[in-house]
Amino acid sequence: MIQTDALSILKTGANVFLTGEPGAGKTYVLNQYIDWLEACDVPVAVTASTGIAATHIGGMTIHAWSGIGARDTLSPYDLDTILTKEKVVKRVKNAKVLVIDEISMLDGRVLDMVDTVCRAIRGREEAFGGLQTILVGDFFQLPPVAGRGEVARFAFESRAWDSARFLTCYLTEQHRQEDELLLGLLAAIRKNDVDEEHYTLLSEQQSIDYEHIEPTRLFTHNKNVDEENAARLSDLAGGTAVFKMDGKGNRTLVDGLIKSCLSPQVLTLKQEALVMCTKNNFEAGYVNGTLGRVLSFDPYDGYPVIETSDGREIKVMPASWTVGEDGKVLAEITQVPLRLAWAITVHKSQGMSLDAAEIDLRNAFTYGQGYVALSRVRSLAGMKVLGLNSNALTVDPKIVLRDARFREESDEAERVFGEMDTAELTRMQQNFVKACGGAWSDGARAERAPGADRFVRRLRKESTHAISKDLLKKGLSIPAIAKERNMTQSTIWSHIEKLLDDKELVREDLAGLIAHEREWDTTYDILKDAFNKCGAERLKPVYEELGERYGYDSIRLGRLMYLIGE
Repeated sequence: MIQTDALSILKTGANVFLTGEPGAGKTYVLNQYIDWLEACDVPVAVTASTGIAATHIGGMTIHAWSGIGARDTLSPYDLDTILTKEKVVKRVKNAKVLVIDEISMLDGRVLDMVDTVCRAIRGREEAFGGLQTILVGDFFQLPPVAGRGEVARFAFESRAWDSARFLTCYLTEQHRQEDELLLGLLAAIRKNDVDEEHYTLLSEQQSIDYEHIEPTRLFTHNKNVDEENAARLSDLAGGTAVFKMDGKGNRTLVDGLIKSCLSPQVLTLKQEALVMCTKNNFEAGYVNGTLGRVLSFDPYDGYPVIETSDGREIKVMPASWTVGEDGKVLAEITQVPLRLAWAITVHKSQGMSLDAAEIDLRNAFTYGQGYVALSRVRSLAGMKVLGLNSNALTVDPKIVLRDARFREESDEAERVFGEMDTAELTRMQQNFVKACGGAWSDGARAERAPGADRFVRRLRKESTHAISKDLLKKGLSIPAIAKERNMTQSTIWSHIEKLLDDKELVREDLAGLIAHEREWDTTYDILKDAFNKCGAERLKPVYEELGERYGYDSIRLGRLMYLIGE
C-alpha cells in the first residue's frame, strides 16, 4: 500500500494498524495524519510503547497517558485508583484519537489494560472506549520484554486487538534504503529464509573501508557502549566542554523525559569527538542519527560546531523535548541535541537512520536485534559487520506467519477503499471529523494521487543502474566497476541482475565479463547443465550440485547467460 492510500484510510476514522518495513514511511504518514487532525481541530493523544520512542514523536508513554504506570496487572482496586486521577481522566475523555507508536515492544497484556481503562473512563463498551486507535510499528523489530518468569505476548495476541478490528495498512514503498541487495537481505530475514548467499554477503562487509566518515558501532549491550565511548573520548587530547540538561514542569514527567532522551544529562565533549544528532532539525540541516565530528566551540556562546559526514559545518544549539497535552506543555527538558557516537546500543538505534555503522552482533540474544541493526543504514556501503552469532539473523517464526496475514489484510483494505470514488471517501472523512466535534476545511479533502517522490526515486534508481551498465559495456570487470563506483561487488551484481529483469541487457553486454573468465565455453556448458537440473532461481543449489568447484561469481555470470538465452 502506498502512503497516500494509508493516509486516506486513516482519515475515515477506522482503527488502523500501520506497518511496513523500516524506511517505508510509517512515521511520515503518522505525522501527516496528526497534522491533518490538528488542522481539523480533532484532539489526538500521541503515545509510544517506550520512553525513547515517545521522545521521537513528541508524546508520552502509553503507560503514563493511561495512568497504568508500571503495573503488569489491573485489579478492580487499581482501576478505581486510576479513575480518581483527575489529569488521567481528563486527557482520556478529551481525546478523540489515540496513537501508540512502536507497538512491537508493547506487551499484549498492557494493551488490554489500556483498553479497559479507556472503556471505564469514557463509559463506552466499544474498544478503547470509542477512540479511533492507531497502532504503528513493525513486529519484526524488537519484541516486548517479559517480566521474570513470564512469557511476553505480542499486541496482536491481546483481546483488545480482536475487539478493535484493526484495518491493516502495510506500507510497501521504500524511502530509506535504495540498495537492492540490502533490501533483499532484509526481506530474507523477514521470511526466515537466510541462506549461504546472505552470509557470504555479510562476510564481504567485514572489509568495508569508509572515507570522510567514522561509523557508529552498534552493540547489543550497554556495557560495551559505555566502555567504547569513554575510552575513545579519553584518547583525545585537549580540554573538555560540559553541557548540562535543564528541566522544568511536572517532576515525574521530567524524570521520564530525562530517562528517555538520547542526549545525556551531562554531555562531555572534546574537539574531534565523534557525535550523533539526537533530534530532527531540518532548518539547521540535521536529523536524528546524523553523524559528525566536533570541529570547535563557538567563542561567544560555547556551543559545539560540528562537521557532518558530507562536509557541512553546523553550530548545534540547545533543543527541547516536551510532553504536552491539549496544546499545553506539561514537562520540558533542554540540552544540546548530541551524544557521543563511537557506539550506541541496537535498542536505542531503533527509529534512527544512520549514515554509517559498524555492527557487532556476536552477542545478539533476542529476536529482531540483527534485523533492527542491519536496517539502520541506507546501503551496504555504509555497513561494516564486525561479527554475528547464530541468533543474529533470526526472527520469531510466529511473526513470519502473522506477517503474511497482515499483508493479505492490507491488500483487502486497499481493494475495498480503492473501489470507492473520491466523493464517497471525502464524505466518510467529513463524517468522522464531524463526529469528533472538529471543523472540516477545504485543505482537509481526500487525496488519492500517488506522491511525486516515488517517480523521483525511481529515476534515481534507474540512473545508478545505467551507470553500472555503461561501465559493463566498456569491458570493465565486476571488481573494477565496484572500485570505480565505490560500491561492493555484490551491489554491482544486483545492478546487472536488475537490468536483466528489466530486459535492458543483451548477450553482447556481457562480453567484457566473459573475457575475464578462463575457458568460459567449457565452464558455461557445465553451468548450463546444472541450471537445467536445479533451476536458476537460487545459486546455492547449483553451487552444491557442482561440488563447490565454481565460485559464486562464475555461477552468477552463467545464470545471466542462461536467462538471456543463446
